[in-house]
Amino acid sequence: MRGSVVKKNDRWYVVIEDRDPATGKRKRRWHSGFRTKREAQAACNELAAAMQRGDYFQANRQTVGEFAEEWMATIAPTVRPSTLDKYQRDLRAHVIRHIGFVSLTKLDGPGLNRLWAQLAVSGRKAARPGGPASGLSAKSVENVAMTVHRMLGDAVRWGRIPKSPAEMADPPKRSATHRPIKAWSVESLRTFLAATRVDELSALWMLIATTGLRRGEALGLRWSDIDLDTGRAQINQTVIAIGWNVHLGQPKTQAGRRPIALDPSTIEVLRKHRRTLPARPATGAGDVGDQLVFSEQDGSPLHPERVSQAFRRAVIRHRLPPIPLHGLRHTWATLALQMDVHPRVVQERLGHSNIAITLQTYSHVLPIMHDNAAATVAALFMPVQ
Repeated sequence: MRGSVVKKNDRWYVVIEDRDPATGKRKRRWHSGFRTKREAQAACNELAAAMQRGDYFQANRQTVGEFAEEWMATIAPTVRPSTLDKYQRDLRAHVIRHIGFVSLTKLDGPGLNRLWAQLAVSGRKAARPGGPASGLSAKSVENVAMTVHRMLGDAVRWGRIPKSPAEMADPPKRSATHRPIKAWSVESLRTFLAATRVDELSALWMLIATTGLRRGEALGLRWSDIDLDTGRAQINQTVIAIGWNVHLGQPKTQAGRRPIALDPSTIEVLRKHRRTLPARPATGAGDVGDQLVFSEQDGSPLHPERVSQAFRRAVIRHRLPPIPLHGLRHTWATLALQMDVHPRVVQERLGHSNIAITLQTYSHVLPIMHDNAAATVAALFMPVQ
């Protein structure tokens, strides 16, 4: 970004040349004319100093709604489809609808605080026409605030506003009390796996229960990702649902791309599953190894929500304690920690980016681990009674 002084007719103008970060194109912006070159040069020097401090910003008449749409279109190629879908839902349903008409340069911290309060009271649309609207949870409002925070951070970087109003706002914080993990006991899990042994998706239930895979990771597995001879699987892709459209995508983090050890029982179940499958086309141009382990008859990915619905029906049918499909993942992690599997191993197997996430999520197991540790260490040196 640089400035210069230009004479036009009988006035002197300050011209700022920079590159639009959204489009990459060079732009020249003319600032108000001055009567003398000295006045124009002084203004140019002041703008140059503002550039050095990072205080210069482009005056514009964009509204919050207009910038939000531009921002989403600009970042679309750089984020996962599911992330873009979340940003679009957050902004269009909860931000543009309420403050889209506000000038971007006039948006401030108190204005955002009023928005967070409004969403907490009536952010959710009425279930029926004319019915009362309900508020979003603190977690949902915080998620919207995080989206706005990122968007306004880019507005600062792009020179649209001098400072982010999100830095001056106070979105609600989630309660420190986490909802209890829904997981089964060993007896419930054993009952479920035995009762669903002949179900169409029995191999999927077994795989998730013995590996702790996420739903999308299990549905994204190809036969080329599994070596049944060595008992290893490699997580390389995941199934993502955006509405009723299903996509194959990359794991969300680098930690999600990981090897998984398979136990002998699961290996045998997968061998049997592969023998019973009809010939199905690969999802791409590859060979048979590119076929999904679990797919529709035409080889396309199963819709994650339909799989979850099938799991819920099976749980109800066999009168087991209600848990979501993700509860099989929680069950594996809970049982592993209770059996003194090292938390680092649990973290890596689950694909968490750091061990703090694992320990925080499964904090309900920590008291048991402490009890076991106390008894185990004491037994090393205390006399036998």
